[in-house]
Amino acid sequence: MPKKLNGSLNGIKKTVIDKISSLYDIRMAQYEYASYELISLLAECTGEIGREISVYVARDGSIVDVSVGDNSKVSMPDMRLVRNEDRLCGVRCIHTHPNGDGRLSGVDLGTLRSSKLDSMAAVGVMDGKPTQMYAAYLGDFNEETGSRDALIYGPLRPYKLPQKALIAEIFYSDDRFRSVTKVVEEAEAERAILVGMENDEGYDTLEELAELAKTAGANVVAKVSVRKRPIDNVTYVGSGKAEELSLKGSELEADLFIFDDELSAIQLKNLEEVLGARVIDRTTLILDIFAARATSREGKLQVELAQMRYRLPRLLGQGQVLSRLGGGIGTRGPGEKKLEIDRRRIRRRIYELETELSEIEKQRGLRRSSRKANRIPLVALVGYTNAGKSTLLNRLTESNVLAEDMLFATLDPVVRQVTLNGGTEALISDTVGFINKLPHDLVQAFHSTLEEVSNADLILHVIDYSSPYHDRQIAVVDDVLSELKASDIPTVRVFNKIDKVAGSMPSDTEDQLSISARNGDGVEKLLDLIEAKLNSSRTLIELLVPYAKYEAISLIRERGMLLSEEHREDGTFIRARLDREDIGQLKKILDF
Repeated sequence: MPKKLNGSLNGIKKTVIDKISSLYDIRMAQYEYASYELISLLAECTGEIGREISVYVARDGSIVDVSVGDNSKVSMPDMRLVRNEDRLCGVRCIHTHPNGDGRLSGVDLGTLRSSKLDSMAAVGVMDGKPTQMYAAYLGDFNEETGSRDALIYGPLRPYKLPQKALIAEIFYSDDRFRSVTKVVEEAEAERAILVGMENDEGYDTLEELAELAKTAGANVVAKVSVRKRPIDNVTYVGSGKAEELSLKGSELEADLFIFDDELSAIQLKNLEEVLGARVIDRTTLILDIFAARATSREGKLQVELAQMRYRLPRLLGQGQVLSRLGGGIGTRGPGEKKLEIDRRRIRRRIYELETELSEIEKQRGLRRSSRKANRIPLVALVGYTNAGKSTLLNRLTESNVLAEDMLFATLDPVVRQVTLNGGTEALISDTVGFINKLPHDLVQAFHSTLEEVSNADLILHVIDYSSPYHDRQIAVVDDVLSELKASDIPTVRVFNKIDKVAGSMPSDTEDQLSISARNGDGVEKLLDLIEAKLNSSRTLIELLVPYAKYEAISLIRERGMLLSEEHREDGTFIRARLDREDIGQLKKILDF
């Protein structure tokens, strides 16, 4: 390997640089963990520059890397000399702490775990002399923390090290690592750090982001709320905060950073460089969840279209993502194979998807027209994700639609027919849940599906009343309904999950009702309210239509809701609901 001195060399005299570079010339015996010569020269050079210095030592005792830090830390390269992934990397890191304290930091231990080092050691240095030393090794996998424990030895006297014992511990650690690696690889989820700006609304968006990350399969190891400030166009959070996040990522072995707002291509690219890990934003996370949940052909096409539209202007910022196809959260879905194609081919794919979806929309339009011709009213369930819409649909229609306590359990629309207590037939449609900062590309892509809402005769706005943020969630849903031009459709607010709430409930009115979809409380009242709303502009009629006036029955079938018909000797006895103007037309036909 080239004998190049790495790291921050600004302000260091050439003579000192040459002295630090001479660390490469040291060759230790295989039984030596850190020789007297190595520790002496490390301490001397650290004393002269007042900065950390790190060396990577191979198992044969050779120095394979020397790096100099800046005033706060030393950058430790990702290095592997052993090819087998189920083994430790084959190098140990020995570095200095200029403050005289040899204790290992959280960042040191995080680097030990994430880089799978043979060992990590720190030497405290004061006035160019070593003070104390600590060495750490990877221990067994801890299921509670989701990572391997670190076995720490120290304080040790730098010039009287138990050399053979420290070397032997490397091989013990390698055996432990190898014996549990396959189990750990199956158990480990991506370790994610969440980052978001504080807001003035008292609404903890990071808590919701954590639920999204959990839904996507991530293990959230930290949530970082950044004090509200102007958005930095380069790194979103500012260079200083980005450096802090980098240290936290090293300490917690983070594989992934998830930001709570949309990031530009430049921000993505710069953050990946500073943080040394994959970076995605809230929109990418939501798209990833949709990609994992889509089951129908239409749903998959809609998700891929949203992904393509979102990724097109961000190709520049896909640095590490582009190099790891299918490599974790944010890279899944029908569109992941397309990440490396150029803009021209992405635009062509967008055109193909839009064309195919338009054909599906034509078929949906025909079904919608048929439904209108049959005069079967449509009731649309809308609400914030995980508000309990699917559970309510199952309760109202005695169905078995998947209903889980997680965000976006329902993605593809579901329609079920129900006969209400008064004989009125209706269709009830379950829709995808809305969410704060719902990606615009997703709303566009799912427009044809969401049109079920704008074409509904009645909207049931299902609200999770047990959520401390239900007022904010109501506002989000109202905003989306406005965007869908569905604000004028008659709406009933359904306050769900009252079984989880202690204390007073919202008053029941003709426009709102409190229920528990899980145990059925208030559901019968809701069914009656639905029927009353659907029939509020219609009048119940019962009459005998002579067989010679069959056009009257045709009018009822075409414009009203036929509840029952009974063929008698002198005509057909009809029970139906009709609008007032249609009743007038019926009277003209029947001459009364």
